Amino acid sequence: MTLPLAFLSAAQRAESAVTAHDARRIRHVEPAQRSIVATVLRHEWRSVLRNRGVLAFGVGTLVLTEVVLRLTGSAPRALGALLNLVLLIVPLVSLMSGIISWHASREFTELLLTQPVRRRALFAGLFLALVLPLAGAFALGLVLPFLWHRVVDASAAPLLFAMVSSGVLLTFVFGGIALGIGVAIDDRLRGVMAGLLVWLLLTVGYDALVLLVATTFSDYALERPMLALMLGNPVDLARSLIVLQSDAAALLGYTGAVLQRFLGSSLGTLSAAAGLLLWMVVPVLAAQRRFERRDF
Repeated sequence: MTLPLAFLSAAQRAESAVTAHDARRIRHVEPAQRSIVATVLRHEWRSVLRNRGVLAFGVGTLVLTEVVLRLTGSAPRALGALLNLVLLIVPLVSLMSGIISWHASREFTELLLTQPVRRRALFAGLFLALVLPLAGAFALGLVLPFLWHRVVDASAAPLLFAMVSSGVLLTFVFGGIALGIGVAIDDRLRGVMAGLLVWLLLTVGYDALVLLVATTFSDYALERPMLALMLGNPVDLARSLIVLQSDAAALLGYTGAVLQRFLGSSLGTLSAAAGLLLWMVVPVLAAQRRFERRDF
């Protein structure tokens, strides 16, 4: 009876040793999985410093804001003049930077995919490395001139906050769209052309569609359909979110005017912000799903 008990005790000790070894291995793997995001961020940040595209975007935003602020002489007028910077330039820069950087770092991405890393963590690193520098460059370039000139008062602060928030959210939205285009289209030139087409459709073509619907069905009550159409365009949502904080009614556009009249200023602002947040999540999740399923 002594030998079997000793044998069982040894087996139990061996099993305990194997279990402890597995636990240590899992504890070493999990930090490695978590650190892949930081690794990608460091690599992409060095790439950003080398090509200096993000730096040029930030400096260009700062110089443009400074010039407009000096010419207009007041914060509300300067912010109204800078509206197209948020609605047109930020989406274009985010799309082009995302598509080009995806193809530029493709070999690095494929190298990481050969390692035991989760694709979700890798995609998160790629996405954050794209949008965080762009969003930071835009926010600093827009805010710094207003701060050192000390022209932001209580009436202009909500408008400035709305412009910065809208620009940052649009950077995330179009950064996700850009990665989705990059994953779906292998050829860089075709990807850039697809990005330009998306930008034209969402900034110019969509407004033409809204105007066509409004003029064609002018005899009908179009408040609810216009609200639904507005939710289908992140640029339109950002425009409404910004101008709802402004007294410039001429800048509202048709859907923005409907938003203000139908929902009111406070509820309209919350609705536009919620729509932009939804637009920020959906393209990123779609691009991540395609990235996880793709065979590189």
